[in-house]
Amino acid sequence: MIPRAPFLNRAWNAARGPGKLQCRKLSITPLRRAPIATTAKDAANHLLETFSGSTSVRRQLIDANQLQKLALTLGRPTLNGVDVSENAPPAGTPVPPGYHLVYFTPNGVESELGADGTDRTFNAPQPFTRRMWAGGRMQWKSDDEGEASPILRVGDEAEEHTKLVSATPKTSRTGSEMVLVEVDKEIWTPRGLAMVDRRSWIFRPEVDPQTAKEPPALADANTRGASEMKDIEGNGGHQARQYRWSPTGLFRFSALTFNGHKIHYNEDWTRLVESHPGLVVHGPLNLICSLDYWRDVHGNGRPPSEITYRALSPLYAGQTYQIQTGEVKNTEDIPNWEVLVKRGDVVCMKAEVKK
Repeated sequence: MIPRAPFLNRAWNAARGPGKLQCRKLSITPLRRAPIATTAKDAANHLLETFSGSTSVRRQLIDANQLQKLALTLGRPTLNGVDVSENAPPAGTPVPPGYHLVYFTPNGVESELGADGTDRTFNAPQPFTRRMWAGGRMQWKSDDEGEASPILRVGDEAEEHTKLVSATPKTSRTGSEMVLVEVDKEIWTPRGLAMVDRRSWIFRPEVDPQTAKEPPALADANTRGASEMKDIEGNGGHQARQYRWSPTGLFRFSALTFNGHKIHYNEDWTRLVESHPGLVVHGPLNLICSLDYWRDVHGNGRPPSEITYRALSPLYAGQTYQIQTGEVKNTEDIPNWEVLVKRGDVVCMKAEVKK
């Protein structure tokens, strides 16, 4: 068990209000309001000037209802051997890896969101306001025996410490400018540090609705009926898992993560403004499903120590795709599994998982 760091004890006690949880932010003071950047380099520099050296701290009760609703959305009504179809999981139930994404969700009233519905926390300035989840890395802390331990549990009063890691100007394959932003999120419990979640976001220039072109409809999408998940035969002797998400399933996941990004539920915006042929399956949803797949097939129900992942191609509501095992290799006698999210021959997300 990892003891809580001394600074956390001070922050924990200072943040605790009389009889209720509180949320606070530390050391973040924007230097200027509503800046407009002419280049990706300007936008990256603004983020670094604003947030470098600052950490925001938020507190959250890890409540059972949120965990139950996510399990039902995923079609996995059993948690830690307990059926949660009717009743929420009891206090002390471990939060499976990746499921923390339905906690510490964005704050703010709707008028504070971007035009596309995304929250503006750590966002690049205009015109680089079109955010996409690009990838990241999650690391879970180990117990005294060196085994990964799901230290985040129902009933915990946890803290999320967030800091900007980098902001880098980039050029896309089509020649347009964009900004790569990376943040680290440490999640602490009364027992110590549970995990570190590094997230990578790409910010592209905002879309002009007057010039957007409506794409053709998807030929391989069936959005009727409920979402589907089933195990199928895979390659290399490893089981694979097939998915098809309905608009309802995507909407429920958006609601649980308090994610107002319109590409996941507003088809008019998705097609007529952002020129996607259908509602976009959330990158974090595929990440959670990849972690569930690894636990079921390779982890014997235990969480991994680390996952590094990258989103490569979008998936849309109604499309059938699968999660499968790719290459398995040993690094310093530690097995690493490649987990692929694929639609046909197209790799949509690629991850490396360490036990």
